[in-house]
Amino acid sequence: MWPYPEIKNVADIVRYNAKNYSDKPGTIFCDHTLSWADIDELSNRMANGLRAENVDAKDRVLYFAGNADDYFLTIYASAKIGAAFIPLNWRLSVPEIAAIVEDSAPKIALVDLIYKDTWDEVQSKLPQAIKTIYIDPAKKTNNPFWQWASNFENTDPNYVCEGDSTAWQIYTSGTTGAPKGVELTHAGIMNMRLCEHFEPAYTWGETDRYLFCVPSFHLLGLGLSMQAMYNGACVLIAPQFDPEKVLTLINTHKPTLMGLAPVMIQFLLDHPNAATTDFSGIREILYAGSPISKGLLKRAIEAIPCKFMQFYGATESGGAITLLRPDDHDLDNDSILTSCGKPLPLIDMKIIDAEGNSLPANAPGEMVIRAPSITKGYWNKPEAWKDVYENGWYKTGDVGYYDDNGYFYLIDRAKDMIVSGGENIYCSEVENCLSLHGAVAAAAIIGVPSEKWGEEVKAFIMLKPGQSTTDAELIAHCKANLAGYKCPKSIEFVSDFPRTGAGKVSKKDLRAPYWEGQGRSV
Repeated sequence: MWPYPEIKNVADIVRYNAKNYSDKPGTIFCDHTLSWADIDELSNRMANGLRAENVDAKDRVLYFAGNADDYFLTIYASAKIGAAFIPLNWRLSVPEIAAIVEDSAPKIALVDLIYKDTWDEVQSKLPQAIKTIYIDPAKKTNNPFWQWASNFENTDPNYVCEGDSTAWQIYTSGTTGAPKGVELTHAGIMNMRLCEHFEPAYTWGETDRYLFCVPSFHLLGLGLSMQAMYNGACVLIAPQFDPEKVLTLINTHKPTLMGLAPVMIQFLLDHPNAATTDFSGIREILYAGSPISKGLLKRAIEAIPCKFMQFYGATESGGAITLLRPDDHDLDNDSILTSCGKPLPLIDMKIIDAEGNSLPANAPGEMVIRAPSITKGYWNKPEAWKDVYENGWYKTGDVGYYDDNGYFYLIDRAKDMIVSGGENIYCSEVENCLSLHGAVAAAAIIGVPSEKWGEEVKAFIMLKPGQSTTDAELIAHCKANLAGYKCPKSIEFVSDFPRTGAGKVSKKDLRAPYWEGQGRSV
């Protein structure tokens, strides 16, 4: 059943590959190549270093840096001692970061020197300072992280991770705006690999090169990278998504696999260098993170001669739930291109009504899933997990339906979420921020169409009697408290909001003028 029976947890991935693909490249970053043997040795030293810093099994290791080989070394070092790895969203504001750090209580933090000032400010807001080791990923001869690790033995700690122990703790915002730490276990991560192994559309192997260019704190990049490494493939690491540099990497290193958000596909195709880029080495592009327009998908299929596969998933699911497989990408069948596909093997998905009853084909309702890879819950928030998990089924909060052929379609987001450039933005979080401004009586947030990002944030503001403010002042207020991508791009002042019969703000009526005719339910 298992493609690699020796791999029972995350740490076993590097152990297996060092044994079977010792001299083959495991990562390429800034033209610096680490073989699988190198990764195994360095992660051993780092694991022993973490232990010397009193990091024990089930402690948390925070990673506050961008894409780098240090990212994977930290993942494997943490797993080798049974500690949980936390990739921090470096795009967040200082208050948001401080909230996550205080919630997760990491034993140690690995911080890129470029974020030192931010980290110092975060530390000043914490009740207790976090032990910090600084890293400088681009410098391999004098990277302080590697220099620190060189002081420790190259011996595998050989800690045996229990299946239900947390391997990764990935933070995702909730409908209340409070961040939640999604605990993905070693067993769940392995089970996700098993679902992929049984899926004929996945044909990844040790001769592949996967281009990792999405942010390191996203499960999109982490999950696909682990799928690549699980199968012995090399991961080609872009420090960040820069269209020109990514196109250069494609020309020089010839990746065979890529994972992208739709907005990234658009940026690559829009760049003038795309016309002279050799895409012939790419055999498959996986895309996810936000809806993709049919026009962009058709353009991509025509410009890049490879297979395309879409997946729909959630951080809580541990990876893909459904796939729109390469054979489904039929340019002559417009309707199928709007589908998010069918579930992977071992994953069940159904549509339910408000009472939890299963609905038939073509009837919209909430999409719920049952899968062996689902998180064991939210760190420190058991009640929040009970709200969305019942009898083995995870409630996605997304509204959709399936057709007579079993294809699922996502038509709305019950949790009032905006997806802008692949980033999840919750309206209540932005509304709460605006409500703290002295002139604001009430705020309502919606997503409106954006050619560049898919959606962008728009705010409707009711002012307190006798108060005044400006668009610029309110946006500056948001930027001081929220990540930039969450802040409104436009603001409209109103005397009141459209209301439902119960007196609630009718977001449907607010969205209608912007989305009617756009192919999206309002």
